[in-house]
Amino acid sequence: MKLNKLTYIVAGLCLSLTSCDKFLDKPPLTTEQDETAWTTEDNVRLYANKFLPTFFVGYNVGTTATGAALTGFRFSDDVLALGNQENFTRSVPNSSIWDYTSIRSLNIMIDRIESRMGGVLSTEAKAHWLGIARFYRGWRYSQVVASFGDIPYYNQVLSDTDFDALFKPRTPRNEVMDAVYEDLKFALENVRLADGEQNVNRYIVAGIISRVALHEATWQKYYYNNGDQAKKFLELAVTAGDMVINSGRYDIVTEYRTLFSSEDLKGNKDCLLYRIYNEAGGVQHAVATNSNLRESTNNGPTTDLMKAFICNDGKVWQNSAVENSTAFDLDNMIKTRDPRFEATFHRKPLPANRASLVYIAKFLPRDVEAIHENLNSAPVTAFTANRNTTDYPVLRYAEVLLNWIEAKAELATMGGAAVSQADLDKSVNKIRLRPIAAEAVARGVKQTAALQLGSLPSDPERDITVSPLLWEIRRERRMEFTFEFSRIADLERWGKLEYMDTKLNPDLLSGGWVNFQAQLPNLINADLGVVSTTGTYVQYNGSNAAAMRGFFRHKSNNDRLPFVGQVNINPYLTPVGRNQMDEYVAKGYVLKQTEGWPQN
Repeated sequence: MKLNKLTYIVAGLCLSLTSCDKFLDKPPLTTEQDETAWTTEDNVRLYANKFLPTFFVGYNVGTTATGAALTGFRFSDDVLALGNQENFTRSVPNSSIWDYTSIRSLNIMIDRIESRMGGVLSTEAKAHWLGIARFYRGWRYSQVVASFGDIPYYNQVLSDTDFDALFKPRTPRNEVMDAVYEDLKFALENVRLADGEQNVNRYIVAGIISRVALHEATWQKYYYNNGDQAKKFLELAVTAGDMVINSGRYDIVTEYRTLFSSEDLKGNKDCLLYRIYNEAGGVQHAVATNSNLRESTNNGPTTDLMKAFICNDGKVWQNSAVENSTAFDLDNMIKTRDPRFEATFHRKPLPANRASLVYIAKFLPRDVEAIHENLNSAPVTAFTANRNTTDYPVLRYAEVLLNWIEAKAELATMGGAAVSQADLDKSVNKIRLRPIAAEAVARGVKQTAALQLGSLPSDPERDITVSPLLWEIRRERRMEFTFEFSRIADLERWGKLEYMDTKLNPDLLSGGWVNFQAQLPNLINADLGVVSTTGTYVQYNGSNAAAMRGFFRHKSNNDRLPFVGQVNINPYLTPVGRNQMDEYVAKGYVLKQTEGWPQN
């Protein structure tokens, strides 16, 4: 079963007459709480702060993986599973429907500010908090729309007995997103430029808008072929990006892995917002434990992902002039590839990653990595179980830059101004100039050459439907956001889920390059196989150990089941459950099935 495309969707919403309250999932506000929540600005802030962990998940909390980097995003062409590959949803489930918990809470917030706080808040404060509420509401609606397409739209608090509203038909996607557009525009104009440390301000709003607007714009362009809607949201993405960039508040100044393994990101100019973890506050996570070199995992990087990393001369491996650029052992890839490769993966093949033999170390501090790679050493306690206290950069300046340059490049294909070299220098090339860790330099890592408009890489693997410039911008996103939230969402909005078809791309079934006799002789067994650079698969037969040099592929790895072009299957949108559709009928209403899925 496919993982939910969106972190916040919860299936199985009850629509029975005896539990109508659950349809929009009321927040747990008693009458007394509701009466007292709207008497001071501090109370409004307290109400709004409950949305921070909902929308800015970070590493989540404890062992919970939902929405967390690494552990919560294992469904994409970046990630190989040992054995059967996770499949897209292939049939309508019994139970599945949108979750409106946050939307209802935000509609309450908007209603109460408007109706109860006229004499409490100043004009400026009222505009700010309405902006905060509408920012979250627009963001949440965009998430639900991205999953289900058409959905019922509500901008007011509903009565529990208003069944015509509770069971209303789905609102067309564009109508919902037009309302989202207005919410986001209002927030961009009214949220405070500054509102204290770790509180949402206009720059954070703008950073998220650059994400949301780019997602909708490219979805409209590639999935619906709606140029007008695409252009409208692309322009919003550029405007939002401009606001952040022109503020001068942010920069690319931190070594890549440090962003994901720091105990304190306070004051870091790479971050618009980060999530704090600490033992004293009882807020800890387990993501670094899953990167600690000791934990066994059945998920690892695909060959396809590792091949996608650009060489440090700015060219692809097939035509790079860097020495040994066609050698795929980890030592050579660390020396020849973009620095993010070394910062993302451990430098030696490890059996602990049973899928790929390449261990993901992006979320582990380098000093802890040095301790843990000696298997005779005791593990660092803070990097075991759910004791991790490393902070997470929930909104990075690098993302805003890449959202901005992609939006500009897309607009250029629709009559907008052409992307300039200055635009690339301000975005992609600024990111490539980030500092490199001393440990990486000692291993031969070098900065990647700038992306030049006049000499874009000639990639023989480029999708010919994508221009060379957009192809390289998309590659940059893949390298920058590896094992974070971005990859599956990017494939969806580009209309490129076929990249996950293992029949079309066998590199999704193999992992890292290993010389078994030299590096892991004790691992040689009947389950072992390797794939050459030309795609030839060789299975270990008991006497060909010398031939076990190549990209590791376990014999149990099986293709993903077909999902593109299948009748009554739409991998881009989530179907509504049969139970929910039946409950609509039982109440005298009709719930139309999601586009591309069978009604019955």
